[in-house]
Amino acid sequence: MLSKVISKNALILAAFAAVCVGLIAVTYFITRDTIAGEMKAALARTLDELVPADEYNNDVHHDCTLIPANSDLGNANPRQVYRMFNDDEPVALVMETVAPNGYSGKIRMVLGVYYDGTIAGLRVAEHKETPGLGDKVEVKKSDWILGFEGKSLANPQIEQWKVTKDGGAFDAFTGATITPRAVVAQVAKTLEYFSEHKDTLFNAPKNCSVQSNQAKGQS
Repeated sequence: MLSKVISKNALILAAFAAVCVGLIAVTYFITRDTIAGEMKAALARTLDELVPADEYNNDVHHDCTLIPANSDLGNANPRQVYRMFNDDEPVALVMETVAPNGYSGKIRMVLGVYYDGTIAGLRVAEHKETPGLGDKVEVKKSDWILGFEGKSLANPQIEQWKVTKDGGAFDAFTGATITPRAVVAQVAKTLEYFSEHKDTLFNAPKNCSVQSNQAKGQS
């Protein structure tokens, strides 16, 4: 009798688990396009913050290409790169990059880089850093992130792309070093990628399609 009760309860739990998994799957398939659209819209809104609109005259929202999966940029899937031109002359790129080693995990960023390799602007798009400490990477929490504007691999020299605690040129936060250390290192790595691939990125055919697996929030 007891074994029958146990078996019955096990079947009920299994059925409940199956229903939960099914609901999660259905919810994902219903909302994935919406999520992808919101992610794309957020990136598009950031464009105007990073590169002033009066510096280019192309339709930047439809002038993009895809960077293939690349470990240096922290992307396991292709990511969009938006390109700015002024009368067909390259002005800047806006690209996503991910620092894998923040204090509480990955730090997703959007970086604007002028053709000469100078940073136009940097914003953190997503993170899980500690409130009151690591979250100062957000522009609404502090102006620390604005300090990257005008910087390049020559200003400061690549050897100085570290926080001051490590002998570099970038300040950290009081009580938080891991977060800014991760951001500085990833931005330097992204600038190196840009330097090596900028002509390919500016000259690549337009391709603004976003693969559906981006909607899963994968990096």
